[in-house]
Amino acid sequence: MNPIHRFAAALGAALFAALAVCAPASAADRRSEVINRDWTFTLGDPADGQAVDRDTADWRRVDLPHSFSEPYFLGTGFYVGHGWYRKQLMLPAAAAGRRVSLEFDGVFQDAEVFVNGHRAGRHVGGYTGFSIDITPFAKPGANLVAVRVNNEWNAHVAPRAGEHVFSGGIYRNVRLVMTDPVHVAWYGTFVTTPQVAEDRATVRVQTEIRNDRPGAAARIALVSEVLDAGGRRVAMQRSERTVPASSTVTYDQTLPAIASPRLWSPDQPHLYRMVSRLYVDGRPVDRYETPFGIRSVRFTADRGFFLNGKHLYLIGANVHQDQAGWGDGVTDGAARRDVQMIKDAGFNFIRGSHYPHSPAFTQATDELGLLFWSEAPFWGIGGFGADGNWLSSAYPPDPDDRPAFEASVLQQVQEMVRIHRNRPSVFVWSASNEPFFTKGEAMPAMRDFLRREVEFFHRIDPTRPVAIGGAQRGEIDRLGDVAGYNGDGATLFLDPGIPSVVSEYGATMTDRPGEFEPGFGLMPDTPDQKALAPSAPASGAAGAAPAYSWRYPWRSGEALWAGFDHGSIASIEFGSMGFIDYFRLPKRQYHWYRQVYAGVPPPVWPVKGTPAGLSLTASQTVIRGTQGLDDAQLVVTVRDEAGRALSNSPDVTLSIVSGPGKFPTGRSIRFSNKSLVAIRDGQAAISFRSYFAGKTVIEASSPGLKPARLEITTTGPDRFVPGRSPLAPDQPVVAYPPVTRKAFEGDPINVTISRPTSTSGSQPGHEAPLANDDQPQTEWRASAKEGPAFWAVDLENLYTLHWLSVILPDDQAPAFVVEISTNASDWRQVGETKPGRKSYEFALFDPVVNARFLRIRFPAVSPDHPAALSEVRVIGKPAN
Repeated sequence: MNPIHRFAAALGAALFAALAVCAPASAADRRSEVINRDWTFTLGDPADGQAVDRDTADWRRVDLPHSFSEPYFLGTGFYVGHGWYRKQLMLPAAAAGRRVSLEFDGVFQDAEVFVNGHRAGRHVGGYTGFSIDITPFAKPGANLVAVRVNNEWNAHVAPRAGEHVFSGGIYRNVRLVMTDPVHVAWYGTFVTTPQVAEDRATVRVQTEIRNDRPGAAARIALVSEVLDAGGRRVAMQRSERTVPASSTVTYDQTLPAIASPRLWSPDQPHLYRMVSRLYVDGRPVDRYETPFGIRSVRFTADRGFFLNGKHLYLIGANVHQDQAGWGDGVTDGAARRDVQMIKDAGFNFIRGSHYPHSPAFTQATDELGLLFWSEAPFWGIGGFGADGNWLSSAYPPDPDDRPAFEASVLQQVQEMVRIHRNRPSVFVWSASNEPFFTKGEAMPAMRDFLRREVEFFHRIDPTRPVAIGGAQRGEIDRLGDVAGYNGDGATLFLDPGIPSVVSEYGATMTDRPGEFEPGFGLMPDTPDQKALAPSAPASGAAGAAPAYSWRYPWRSGEALWAGFDHGSIASIEFGSMGFIDYFRLPKRQYHWYRQVYAGVPPPVWPVKGTPAGLSLTASQTVIRGTQGLDDAQLVVTVRDEAGRALSNSPDVTLSIVSGPGKFPTGRSIRFSNKSLVAIRDGQAAISFRSYFAGKTVIEASSPGLKPARLEITTTGPDRFVPGRSPLAPDQPVVAYPPVTRKAFEGDPINVTISRPTSTSGSQPGHEAPLANDDQPQTEWRASAKEGPAFWAVDLENLYTLHWLSVILPDDQAPAFVVEISTNASDWRQVGETKPGRKSYEFALFDPVVNARFLRIRFPAVSPDHPAALSEVRVIGKPAN
């Protein structure tokens, strides 16, 4: 079955349960309702957008999840500024005397929330959820909720930099929650398993209980019980305390040991439920459920990673959250499909690049069985410039900006931990990704902050290790419990004496279909491989596989860059390194992994032929609910008269013939091989949503070809009534101006600093990164004494090169040639030298030179003329 569609059956029951409004068993029980549908929206910042009597006739209807830049199909630009959302909210008479709150799973990045014209609260931080108490402003009957959002770059807010896109919007779910004034706080349980063994496990739960009863202390009993997957109680504990008015008290309970627990693992993702019941004077006032798992994790410096006491080599992929058309505003169902596709490829973990992912994402990793590396939004980008947008220094160069920025990181760390701490799949926190892309004078302060950030993680969650992601430069790899080495870090840090993983490898830059090969990048070139015994291949590997000689006993695992294509301010090409494309269609690289790791043969590749018709398939033909938690992935395939899939890619249009629903572009979407809304290799795909219940007929058409139709049924309330229910308007794709780097005084820019390197070999103490560390006093020296040698750099993006400067430690170097490439296999010579000089400069702008890789090759090294480089500087800018 197509990997896009495989998860559909498993999605049903879990997602349907999430869609339902919790029907209270008594008037005092908690009620939680998703309120994603039927908002109004406008771009810009009109005055009094929160006013109850404001005329919003020129605003348009939107449904959540929603992004400012929707529809978004790659591109290096996106809307930056303000946007306003409004929603009419009806509260029942029973809301009187209750605590009423709004829970947001994610708004990028500055959100002010108003209720009935009153400012109820504000949250700054684009990747973590938050709860706003609206009790003082809400009333039974009609209420107006307004949210003012802006995504403007802020020197004080993390992230300051990154290679992703940073579109604004309420791009994750929103819930209305009503509870008794005595209640379990927002994400207020922390379930841990201090002792884990196959024969018994202990469970500890810390429960934050809030008493919002004005002026009255309350004697509150907490009953915590653990239920297994079948609903059978396996442990229970009761505690009672007095909680003062307007205060929060944490109950700390260790429940009786659970005999023969079912341990969570990727192969067997068993889950339990912690049910927390609150009583005041014997009357039930709240019931709160927390899914959790029982498992243990341990990283070691010499033997790798252990899950539940058993060695496990981590095989993973880096995953960004955005998808074609909808941008960052993806549904829970779409997030679950992403997790399932990584699982189906035979992988066992995902690195959440490079920010906290949604609660729905980690729910999926829990339930489907994938370990998850959860990362704080503190990351950098190579080639950064002066402050002003996301092409800035990762850590603030200006000391005045640092206290607020550090507070922003720690706030989002605390929220990330609070939201995801009960997920058994979350096995490590990460403090950063490549924060060494920081202006030189700020590097000591950046390292000091990383050290304090790790300590903060340990204080709020002592049960998980903390990684430094992207730790291959800047002397930061030993500041945490685990080092994550990106790119050439896999070859530079051999047996580093600390727990470590290769947190990024590969970076194959290609459009679909690509090549049927793994793209292991630099890992097969790891030097001194024979000095250490390699570990066994990944569990479940089958078919023709490499020797995996880089999987040393001390190495804990590796993560492909990347799982999916994604939006990027660096370039469209930079965002095309996934083994699955932006439309969630696998490249051939994906099928290589799926065959070798999961034992699933690749499909028959499409071929050129004579197109006769189209086929149209869906990941599922039932969308559950009308609140935008679910959707269906549609795939159009070009076929010949015999029904064979072709690689021909004519223009194709998907149209809603009848019924409710929408594509990111409205009621239709057109794919072209000359557009970013692309059809490639004979296939196009997009996810379809409906916020009304009913049957939808969708047609795929192309001039001269037989069309195809498909029916999708959306269940739930809010029936679609033809002629009365609103239809989704057309939304054009807008080409926003690209995010451009702001120049430092005294520019131009050197795009090689701290980029990944490779060589023919290095002398100890003179490794390859010393030739592009922006310090001419250090140097790379080749290990070769005779014959050829080379040094190469991966610029990690496609650049237009203007100037090359090569500084040598002395004038004894042999002649060398300069070569460039876009793919590290097809090289073109752009310069050559004669020996006898200490520096060389090359003009590369005539004709225009675009490249990702640069190599300096020494054809003939000798003892009297060794190969060495002090500093290589390439002046350039992104090619697009």
